[in-house]
Amino acid sequence: MLEHRGYRGVVIFDDEAGLLHGEVVDTRDVITFQGSSVSEVQQAFRDSVDEYLAICSERGREPDRPYSGRIALRLPPRVHRAAAAAARTERKSLNAWLSELVVTAVRTDP
Repeated sequence: MLEHRGYRGVVIFDDEAGLLHGEVVDTRDVITFQGSSVSEVQQAFRDSVDEYLAICSERGREPDRPYSGRIALRLPPRVHRAAAAAARTERKSLNAWLSELVVTAVRTDP
């Protein structure tokens, strides 16, 4: 996994073309890069992210940002209390308990 300016990229090897090809993940926009060596693909990744940010700036457009993993969640106080009690029962923090529920829900019902 490559990282630059908060963006992360994944790389695969294309055996037919003899190239390393990658894509920035966790954004709605498509940002790709490629190179024939590890150092080339690393530089291409950084260049692609920088170019994407420059293009967004030139167009006056806010760039798509990777997900931070933080969610502000508002609950009625009685639900908050019940969820905290359920988490304590399982000897987990409320955050860990809620995270597990969300992960389970996403995996079983896409």
